[in-house]
Amino acid sequence: MSENFITLNAENLSGEHLCCAIADKKHQAGVAAKKAWLAERLGEGHVFRKLDQKGKVFIEYAPLENAWVPVVGSNYMYIYCLWVSGSFKKKGYGRQLLEYCINDTKKQNKSGVCVISAKKKKPFLSDKKFMQKYGFDTVDTAGEYELLALSFDGTKPEFSPNAKKQRIDSQNLTIYYGMQCPYIPNCIEQIRNYCRDNDVALDLIQVDTLEKAKNAPCVFNNWAVFHNGEFVTVHLLNEGYLKKMLGV
Repeated sequence: MSENFITLNAENLSGEHLCCAIADKKHQAGVAAKKAWLAERLGEGHVFRKLDQKGKVFIEYAPLENAWVPVVGSNYMYIYCLWVSGSFKKKGYGRQLLEYCINDTKKQNKSGVCVISAKKKKPFLSDKKFMQKYGFDTVDTAGEYELLALSFDGTKPEFSPNAKKQRIDSQNLTIYYGMQCPYIPNCIEQIRNYCRDNDVALDLIQVDTLEKAKNAPCVFNNWAVFHNGEFVTVHLLNEGYLKKMLGV
């Protein structure tokens, strides 16, 4: 098996697959949206690095100042996603990708690396125990979610004040979403159709600027769900998961 890694750039972006939606045809619209989003981010220092294999093995990170998350700090790198799945697990790929990010951050003379996690392992977020092996510590919290950081100079990033509110005025099912994840368009379609067919009041709020992301009223890594005014989860929703959440 090849252990070559590819870093996406303006020249190879269109021809390379995105690991997280590698074969499922229903997510191809999401892949196109993700590539369009990436094309605008690459010039901002955004990095998408993946194994040169047909598998879900990649890391995605960006300078914190340009990262579409409600986290603030100076001179940090932010990890959106570090994912190794299926038969690619336990081969050291997660370590190699994380070490690449850490070394890249040091080469750029930044203050450290940070990532959103949780006290207990949650889907779509980096595993706290794995990150702790490499020196990441909890530097801020928002409910059950945690901001982990590996600081090189003692400085620390933090959640924005709005991220800790975790409440909104609307009682409707409310979803904040971006176009960074290829799964999101299909999730939105399923949710919109279910809510329409079952008379569930739904508000969809697209986070389409850096400013909106930095000021999100909850923890947000490209997706966030509110119900009855309360923040519920960053877990992507399909129809089945939505029914479970609503107690249907």
